[in-house]
Amino acid sequence: MDDKTLTQLQKELKLHAHAIGIPEGAAEAFLKETLKSVQKSLSHKKTITADDLKRITIKELKKYNSDLAYAYQNYDKII
Repeated sequence: MDDKTLTQLQKELKLHAHAIGIPEGAAEAFLKETLKSVQKSLSHKKTITADDLKRITIKELKKYNSDLAYAYQNYDKII
């Protein structure tokens, strides 16, 4: 995964965290761990699709904050 994709994902997750009211310090801590785990999970793949990235990110986010995982998973859907 390249730096541009990682930076974009980090910005997106920070936006979602802020929107649901997660304190900035807490969000920074578990987003850092989430992104590290996502990179590790996807490091062996040559081609990464948007679905792969989203699926792995949601899986890792659930470990730290299920509300944020839900917000990220359903962001583009009408509820």
